[in-house]
Amino acid sequence: MKNLFILLTLSLFISPLFAQEDTLKPVTSKLVRFTFGTTTLIDNSTIETPYKSGLELEISHRFSQIDNYHDLFGIYGSANTRIGLNYGITDRLMIGAGTTKNYQLQDIQWKYLILRQTEDNSMPVSLSYYGNIVANLQPASDFGPAASFRQIHRLSYFTQLIVARKINNMFSVQVAPSVTYFNSVPQNVDSTAGYKNLNIGISAGARANLFGSHSLIVEYDQLLTKQSIAVQPKPNLSLGWEIGTATHSFQIFVTNYDQIINQRNLVFNTNDFQKSQWLVGFNIHVRF
Repeated sequence: MKNLFILLTLSLFISPLFAQEDTLKPVTSKLVRFTFGTTTLIDNSTIETPYKSGLELEISHRFSQIDNYHDLFGIYGSANTRIGLNYGITDRLMIGAGTTKNYQLQDIQWKYLILRQTEDNSMPVSLSYYGNIVANLQPASDFGPAASFRQIHRLSYFTQLIVARKINNMFSVQVAPSVTYFNSVPQNVDSTAGYKNLNIGISAGARANLFGSHSLIVEYDQLLTKQSIAVQPKPNLSLGWEIGTATHSFQIFVTNYDQIINQRNLVFNTNDFQKSQWLVGFNIHVRF
């Protein structure tokens, strides 16, 4: 009887403890989906990645700078194009490769989704890490004196942390500080003036889903590192329209840069949007 009393007494304390443990079990927060419609927002990467084992084809095209109707507003001029493929190793990890016409650029890129925003705001933002390595395969003579040229001079690197938030079903925004490094940069032969190898920049972008599958997209990039040259690189500004489906996305926009690859647009852009030096571009994303 005594043992039974002890057992019943203990059960009065143990049962509430188990009940309390059940109530304290963490409730899995629902993740926010489709912060952006594509893996890139015009030129900069977004937090989005292909699903596990998913394949994405990217086609990026920039016409020449708009002059007048004689060149059909840049369509008849020289154009720059990049074609790339991205593969989802996991739902969070992406790797990709591409080739760009101007400067014969070959790139390898990767992205990892570190944090995901939740609907209850227990995690208020999403965070991704993006990086690339780009090889410039132009003739060695384009890199300066042959005696000082090394194959490693062809390489440049870009790394970026992307912080994004889906404010509601209509608006999404992101901010992304970046670090760029060029193994070789243009220098004046008779002085130390020229471009910097190491550069810091920041980008911002937004998407407004206006109706159905149609969205307004905008992007801005600012180089923060001052170069040792008379005329500093110009900031990048883009404004466009995005149409998306489950498997395809099409973006058309006006912008003041034409080099497609992040580090080159950030450091070497000379087109000034304040002087209306614009061009038309489009991106196509196809998901398999």
